[in-house]
Amino acid sequence: MAASSSKRRHKVRRRADMSLLGGIRPPIAVLSALLLSLAGITALGLGRASQDSVPEAVLTSQQHFAEDGAITMRASIDESVTDLTRTAGLFSAGDPVSPDAVLDKIGSVYQKWTGTAVVEIESGRMLAARGENVPVTAVDTGKLAEKDGLSPRIVRLQNGESRLLAFALLSWPDRPQQLLIASNSLRFPGVSKGQFRSIAVVDTTGHILSRDGVAEPEQVKTAKQRADAKRSAKQLDSFAETAATKTKQHPLKAKEPGSGGFPGVSGSLRGNSVRGDRAVAGYAALAGPQPGEGTLATSLGLTVVAMVDVAEDPTRVAGPFFGLVSAAALLLIGALAVALLLGTVQRPLLKLFLESRRLTRGDLTRPVSVPRFGETARIGRALERLRRQLLGEPADGTAGAAGSTGSGPDRPGRRSRLGSRALIVISGVLLLAWSAPMLLLFNRADSTVAVPEQVVSDQRERTHTISDRVRRALNEGHADLVSVASLIGNRTSPDDMEKVLERTRTEHQRYRSIYVRAADGTVQARAGEKPHALPAGSKGKPLSQPITVLNESGKEPSVAGYAEIPGRNGAMVIGEFRIDFINALLKRPGLGQVRVVDSEHRIIGGNTGYLAFDSLPERLDELVSGTNQRVGMNAPAGAVVYRDGDGVQVAAASPFAGGGAAKQLRWTVVSWQPASGLAIPEYNLQNRTVLAGLLGVTAAVACLGWLYIVVVRPLRELAGKAESLADGDRRTVLFPHHHDEVGAVTRSLEIVRQQLQEQRKRDSAPLVGRN
Repeated sequence: MAASSSKRRHKVRRRADMSLLGGIRPPIAVLSALLLSLAGITALGLGRASQDSVPEAVLTSQQHFAEDGAITMRASIDESVTDLTRTAGLFSAGDPVSPDAVLDKIGSVYQKWTGTAVVEIESGRMLAARGENVPVTAVDTGKLAEKDGLSPRIVRLQNGESRLLAFALLSWPDRPQQLLIASNSLRFPGVSKGQFRSIAVVDTTGHILSRDGVAEPEQVKTAKQRADAKRSAKQLDSFAETAATKTKQHPLKAKEPGSGGFPGVSGSLRGNSVRGDRAVAGYAALAGPQPGEGTLATSLGLTVVAMVDVAEDPTRVAGPFFGLVSAAALLLIGALAVALLLGTVQRPLLKLFLESRRLTRGDLTRPVSVPRFGETARIGRALERLRRQLLGEPADGTAGAAGSTGSGPDRPGRRSRLGSRALIVISGVLLLAWSAPMLLLFNRADSTVAVPEQVVSDQRERTHTISDRVRRALNEGHADLVSVASLIGNRTSPDDMEKVLERTRTEHQRYRSIYVRAADGTVQARAGEKPHALPAGSKGKPLSQPITVLNESGKEPSVAGYAEIPGRNGAMVIGEFRIDFINALLKRPGLGQVRVVDSEHRIIGGNTGYLAFDSLPERLDELVSGTNQRVGMNAPAGAVVYRDGDGVQVAAASPFAGGGAAKQLRWTVVSWQPASGLAIPEYNLQNRTVLAGLLGVTAAVACLGWLYIVVVRPLRELAGKAESLADGDRRTVLFPHHHDEVGAVTRSLEIVRQQLQEQRKRDSAPLVGRN
């Protein structure tokens, strides 16, 4: 029985000790640990002895540039294969035509292939050819019937160059099946690389299939230029091998958490430094339009590498002094705040806890050691009064008052002016004195921030690439309409027209509606949505240009192209482009907001929310006007850095340049973004400083709020109850809300209350007997 009682007491004692882990110690301990960690982060993050000579913004820009090239190449390859397959299908659906007629029609509609040929599959005989020699001998016609036998492939020519071959079948009844072959180089259509950038296409082994921008040694004059050309070629080869290895990763494993935008594998690389210039590169694998969605082009396993030499910046935005001073100041202020909490909140409460347990054990000989401040002082004075009451003093304290000088700690009604809540506020003010300047004052980047020249140049070149991409997409759409119009001819029935139109709209998602309109304005065949209204009373050619905007107001611009059908007396094929198709071409990460504006600077499309036919901001309108000033044959793209009260902003504009039906639109693509969103050293330092301030505020609010909720608020409530108990309230039961120090003091007071009740019963029992 004694052993069982001893074991029970040990278990109760251990439970009481474990309960103290949830009291006043954890908030202060966590606050101390957080402040120490924040001091280390501040010293390391803000006090680095050096910084990268090439800003992260430049590396990120090269990555985005390579992604643009990969998207453009993937779209170009897929578009070429689709056009060839669709054209062959339209020829096969009609009457048989000669191979020469097929190639002539393809060459007149599409000027995208360097060479075309028609081969009889059974005999392997060349039937017709146009352009450069197509490497027909590299095609095994016996394997065309196998799975993926008609997929595009890359072949190597004898001169070391590579060609992309695309295939399609020409089939007519009672005729030998023919193979239509189109050959094209692996060049980048419409990618503006600037003056000093090199760009290459790499296969899965790291071998460069095509390159542009690197001069061959025999093309330069001086020995220095030849040495630079060899160095650049060697560096590009090194980048190509590294990029081919990195792009073999899974896209989700290759990307950093939180990064997005490009659905494939991409990144940036650093190269060697020569005479103050460091080679940097971006790489990107050809990826489908949606994550996990492959295309014919992505099956080729190609990677785009873009390389440029960037001048290194040896200066530093900040040295180690600021970070070290900030960390030292935080350690000093944090030590003062923690010492204040330990000395005025934790230590008095622990002392009060020990004193209350002493009274419950019956040790009443020594006076209660009363703390000096706050609620603990009030509870301590109440405990001293209760101790005297246990010794026989009346609850009103008259006996104690008679022998008191009037200034002792047991004097009822005296309250400390400085409570625990005020002490927590003082600790918070101390921590805020460090966090607030970090958050609002120190290392603020102003309008004098130096934006890297390469970032401004890349903004211009990427905007020009998007401008050319939109122009080419519209030209491709118009070429499709011309192809459909020429194949419809003057003998196709309306039912057959609808089949051709529906097939075209299905294969090319750029059209919302495509239809055949007769000269009198009636629609003879249609595929897709209901057409928009054309100009009233128009006959013949209802559109002033091959591609035009049909409306001048409304919620959505209606962009349409047309092609006249030969032999149908003014009938034409009209295709209305989806505005979402144009907007999708503008969605590229790292460019900020992008808009397409017409010749009157009204907004036609954008990558973010916009109002159709709205005007641009005034300074962007001036930029568009300036870039549309022709220099020579075309208006070159331009970029500018704006500095004003709203911060620093990088903007660029590029008018349509080049030929095709879309050139007559005179559209301009304009992009702009705040420099604060770029990884520029000044903004990085500002962001890290603000982050340190936010972490300081968060640590202070979390830990001090935790301390207030768990300790201070219950302690204030307990002080009032303890004083009521000392004043003679024996009916109110005291029960703890938490198993911590405050809860332990509450339990002790409850035991004292019960002892006082029993004492009163014992004192009143003899009186009842005498009566």
